[in-house]
Amino acid sequence: MDPLSLTPVDRFLAGLDQARRALSSPPRAVRPKPLPALDATPLDDAQRREAGALMRVNHVGEVCAQALYSAQALATADPALRRQFERAAGEESDHLAWTAERLAELGARPSLLNPLWYAGAFGIGLLAARAGDATSLGFLIETERQVERHLEGHLERLPAGDQESRAIVAQMKDDEAAHAVAAEQAGAARLPAPIRWAMRAAAKVMTTTAHYV
Repeated sequence: MDPLSLTPVDRFLAGLDQARRALSSPPRAVRPKPLPALDATPLDDAQRREAGALMRVNHVGEVCAQALYSAQALATADPALRRQFERAAGEESDHLAWTAERLAELGARPSLLNPLWYAGAFGIGLLAARAGDATSLGFLIETERQVERHLEGHLERLPAGDQESRAIVAQMKDDEAAHAVAAEQAGAARLPAPIRWAMRAAAKVMTTTAHYV
């Protein structure tokens, strides 16, 4: 069904189905999981816990990305922009699958608050889209740039021997940068500074909480 012909009820049901798939269905990647360039070394218990906590935060980010792109794709009236959001969501689905698999390998669990994170991101995506396509793209750029910086920090914090997680995070970082460039080329508007500051504050709350819960 063409998203432009969806009724409000249809949109709500489509959002629920996307949420179900993001939160309960085993994620599947189209691209193979990135392989480490260097041999991994065994992790001790403390390193494994720290790597698991960091990858849990990254997994939360991908849950939010599914919600955000789903909301923006449903709300835009521009078919080309909708396809752009859907392509980006496909790459984020790879990230979701890779981080979920790595969590299992590390013996760590996803965040218990994933339904809350998803609902919040979906609502924010709808609000951004309602403000217009240029603003929606500007929100995407700011989000991706914040995520890129966040992933750069994780590359510094991950245990040196955890080459598997490092390979995943490095590829995710490259993809997020490409999404920001594509949004800029599509005509994104720069968000006002107070909105960017509020986004950073909200992201800080989410990443700090997801590290533990």
